Amino acid sequence: MFGIPGKSPVTLTPAAAAHVRKLMSRTPDSAAGLRIGVRKGGCAGMEYTMDFAAAPEPHDEVVEQDGARVMIAPMAQMFLFGTEIDYRTSLLESGFVFNNPNVTESCGCGESVKFGNA
Repeated sequence: MFGIPGKSPVTLTPAAAAHVRKLMSRTPDSAAGLRIGVRKGGCAGMEYTMDFAAAPEPHDEVVEQDGARVMIAPMAQMFLFGTEIDYRTSLLESGFVFNNPNVTESCGCGESVKFGNA
């Protein structure tokens, strides 16, 4: 695992936690939370992924906050450490926003990022 023992690798804002709870209330009972990861792709090199997960995978970091549960995939942990996940709604769009101190570049659309150590 990466990071500081006893410190959560990511935090959720109240809006993000509320939206995760809302999403989970609409899923089949087989979903235990949202798994967050990163993969190669997008114009800046990497993109965030979010999928429903039936259970934590081995070595997932499980973050439970305000009744919401997210699981951080092992390969994503070093990229996401220190990230605040928010959920924002505007007139044009709504979605999760990753306030990630590890990002060195991002594309104009905000869907793709580059990490200094990637």
